[in-house]
Amino acid sequence: MILMRSGSRAVVFALLIALALVAVVQWRAAAREARVAETYPPSGQLISHRSRQIHAEVMGDGPDLILIHGASGSLREFTFDLAHRLKDRYRVVLLDRPGLGWTDRASDDVQGLLNRAAESPAEQAAMLQVAADALDVENPIVLGHSFGGAVAMAWALSRPEDTAAVVMVAGVSQPWPGELDWQYRIMDTALGHLMVPPLVAAFAPDPLVRSNVEAIFAPQTMPEGYLEHIGADLTLRRKTFRANAEQINGLRPHVVEMSQRYPSLRMPFEILHGTADEIVPMRIHSEPLARQIPGAVLTRLDGVGHMPQHVVPDDVEAAIDRAAARAGLR
Repeated sequence: MILMRSGSRAVVFALLIALALVAVVQWRAAAREARVAETYPPSGQLISHRSRQIHAEVMGDGPDLILIHGASGSLREFTFDLAHRLKDRYRVVLLDRPGLGWTDRASDDVQGLLNRAAESPAEQAAMLQVAADALDVENPIVLGHSFGGAVAMAWALSRPEDTAAVVMVAGVSQPWPGELDWQYRIMDTALGHLMVPPLVAAFAPDPLVRSNVEAIFAPQTMPEGYLEHIGADLTLRRKTFRANAEQINGLRPHVVEMSQRYPSLRMPFEILHGTADEIVPMRIHSEPLARQIPGAVLTRLDGVGHMPQHVVPDDVEAAIDRAAARAGLR
């Protein structure tokens, strides 16, 4: 009989406890994700492309208008209100960005696990353009909010002759100084990439989620019913949480490169940005962009934070209508 030493028994016991804890975390994460999928299923259609799916929702009739959401979100960001305000005069095409909502990642999970690769804005735009082509979108106005602004810029750069106009709403367009918040830096490590998403998916408390979303609206107040509509837990799913963090961590080098090509763009640009936006500061992004794009119009929204589409939707609508008029679509 082989007797196990006390030290060895302690190691084995600790290992078993650790494995049990991992199993509990993964079980809780999977259970929460299942509830989210049941509560917030795809609201539109799933367009297949090379074994991947792209989630799109279409409403209304008129000139094509593409709406691209920001980080930690989905197309539900725009179905809360804005899309319904526009569908009487535009064919509104809402798209989940790759890795978020119900759109698959452009890269496979194994690649992401090994090197934490992120889809560039150009890769994201290309994947969304596949869905737009399948929907027979022609010469669209492309609106991007926050991170979606970088994807809108990539869209315009890749299809300058088939993009009627661009509307940037608190959009990311320029390289920024300094580092990202610590939460993203942790996710850029191998241990954080592996461990944090299951813990967040399993245990992130609803009050913490609410406070984080409320901070995005500051200094304004989050609209009643907004959190319940967007389904914030969609972003807390393990794969989605990883994709979101990787895209943010990898974004800066891409906007460094893209920003050098902005002066070549000749389509109408309407740029809206809140002066109180501390998440994507106007002075770093929209003010330089307005100087780079010939004929771009910058509208400064006094005292507005990062969510103009909810805080001052009339201004966003007016900018879209101006873009359509300047492009000869209205």
